[in-house]
Order: sequence, then C-alpha cells, then structure tokens
Amino acid sequence: MRRPARGGGVALGAEGCRRTARRAGALLLAWMVLAGAAAAATLDDQVYAIAGQLMCPVCAGQTVAESDSALAREMRTIIRQRLQAGETRDQILRYFIAQFGESVLAEPRPGGVAMILYGATPVALILGVAVAVLFIRRRGAHSSSQEAP
Repeated sequence: MRRPARGGGVALGAEGCRRTARRAGALLLAWMVLAGAAAAATLDDQVYAIAGQLMCPVCAGQTVAESDSALAREMRTIIRQRLQAGETRDQILRYFIAQFGESVLAEPRPGGVAMILYGATPVALILGVAVAVLFIRRRGAHSSSQEAP
C-alpha cells in the first residue's frame, strides 16, 4: 500500500527533475567531449592503417607508418587530407599506386601470380589430408587382407 506524500511532495518532484536534468546535461557534455576525442583518434588510426599498407619508396623494408623520412611524412599528410576530403581507403591506395606503381603496396593484391601464393597453402593442405587418408585406408585394407587366410 502506498502512503500519500506529506507536505512538499510537489517541491520534491521538481527538485528531482532538476537533478535529473543536470545529470543528463553533464552526461551529454561528457559524451560530446569523448566523441570529439574518439573522432580524432579514429582519423589517426585510419591514417596509420593506410600508411601501414604502403611501403616507403625511399626506405628499405619500412612502411610509410614506420618510416620517419620526409617523403613518408608527406605521404601521411596526403593520406590525412584525402581522408578528411571523404575518400575511401581504396581510392587513396589507387592514388599512390598511380604515383609509385604496384611496388608501393606492402602486401601484393590477390591476382595473377600472387594468386599462386594465396592459393598454394589451402591446396597443399587439402592434398596432404587426402594423401594421408588414402594411405591410412590402404594400409588398413592391406593389413586386414593378410589376417584373412
């Protein structure tokens, strides 16, 4: 059973609403600050993710993300500008391929000769399992035929 509110029930309700509004405002402000920081981190993450897929043209064995050469810094700046302009990762990679050729990619695209590299492992695994199964079956059939006489 509920007891009726005594004296000032309306005032307490209004104060509760004010507290809730203040908390909601504080949460909204905190969310806006965190969203702004997350957006900046996301752009940096995108820049370094794309830069990690490109080899530095002047450094031996380093990606654009790892290198500290002037060209690598310039490439990271171009990546950032293009991301801010709304370009996708593939568009940016195609831009750098047009500038430096396919050798700028840290990982070869699947196609042509590279398909042999990508497909060889699963094919070898399947063939190895098939050979092992055939060997086991033949060995089992051979040993059971010797036990029969």
